[in-house]
Amino acid sequence: MTTDERGITPGRRLDPRLIDPMRLARRTVGRRQWRRGGTWHTLGEDGTVPEQRRRTADVVVDCAVYADGSRVASLPPREALAEARKHTGGFAWIGLHEPEAEHLTEIAEVFGLHPLAVEDAVTAHQRPKLERYGDSLFMVVKTIVFVEHEKLTATSEVVDTGELMIFLGADFVVVVRHGSAPGLTRVRHALESSPEMLAHGPSAVLHAIVDQVVDDYLDVADEVELDVDDLEADVFADSHRDDAERIYQLKRELIEFKRAVHPMARPLQRLSEEPDRLIGAEVARYLRDVADHLTHVRERLVGYGELVDGLLAANLSQLAVQQNVDMRRISAGAAILAVPTMIAGFYGMNFDHMPELRWSFGYPLMVGVMATLSFLCYRAFHRYGWL
Repeated sequence: MTTDERGITPGRRLDPRLIDPMRLARRTVGRRQWRRGGTWHTLGEDGTVPEQRRRTADVVVDCAVYADGSRVASLPPREALAEARKHTGGFAWIGLHEPEAEHLTEIAEVFGLHPLAVEDAVTAHQRPKLERYGDSLFMVVKTIVFVEHEKLTATSEVVDTGELMIFLGADFVVVVRHGSAPGLTRVRHALESSPEMLAHGPSAVLHAIVDQVVDDYLDVADEVELDVDDLEADVFADSHRDDAERIYQLKRELIEFKRAVHPMARPLQRLSEEPDRLIGAEVARYLRDVADHLTHVRERLVGYGELVDGLLAANLSQLAVQQNVDMRRISAGAAILAVPTMIAGFYGMNFDHMPELRWSFGYPLMVGVMATLSFLCYRAFHRYGWL
């Protein structure tokens, strides 16, 4: 269990025997309060330390004001928006990590975010989409992270998805991150090192985030391609085994990948082709380039899907062929054994008058005949490819 900043484990009952009486007298007011670290704390009704709720500041990763292509100040959200509006073309960029409803509601009051968009941002598990609410845009982007594994198995996780919710206004960008979505620190640093791009305002932030997400798609597609190639080599290897479960697992992971990539095509098309005052013409040209990269990823995923389908069909075909080969070998062996069995069956009838019964060379002759006929059957089956 974890402990809070007071060194107390939430949910743990305090044992009075472990507390120094003198310290307890100095720190305790009544039975359910004590003073530690300059703050008064209260026990719950059941005598346990209550869970500490996160404050809005706890979910804020970074909040900064930008103007003229450079970072002006780092301030709390409310002050950041007020400071941004003091500068011509200034804007505030705030990043949040998995906020709860009350946190995002507080941010929404400051930035004037639409309640429906706020609800989507809190709930998460949304499809990639682009929506307009009054003077702001709301965009949902799915992120993809490649899960490292030595070799693909029937239970291997290949990709993991996260979500980014982007609120875009004339003087603000609010980004909400959920799940395994990677942090945007490198995006922020890259933009801060490019004042010319950052000078385009909030739309430049939107482009930088989407561009990084699509670049991650390309990187993950490269890793997935290696898994597809390894699986293809295993399916057509000489020592073939049943790879149906591994193929099916990779197919499921590809479907998850496609669910993140394919729905993004329409939002990017709208941003790059439909005129919008929040997205300038220059940024729209950059977004068209991102859309081209996304198309490339989609085409690769379609190719991987078709190849995996082909591998599944080839695997099943190979299993059927192998079963036929096994059946032919079994049938050939049974036919070879049927010859001596038939001859031995004749001489097991116990008739009094049968040829060679009392002849000295009768037994070796019959053994020779059995061996000769069995060898001839073997040669015939081998010539036809059954053995």
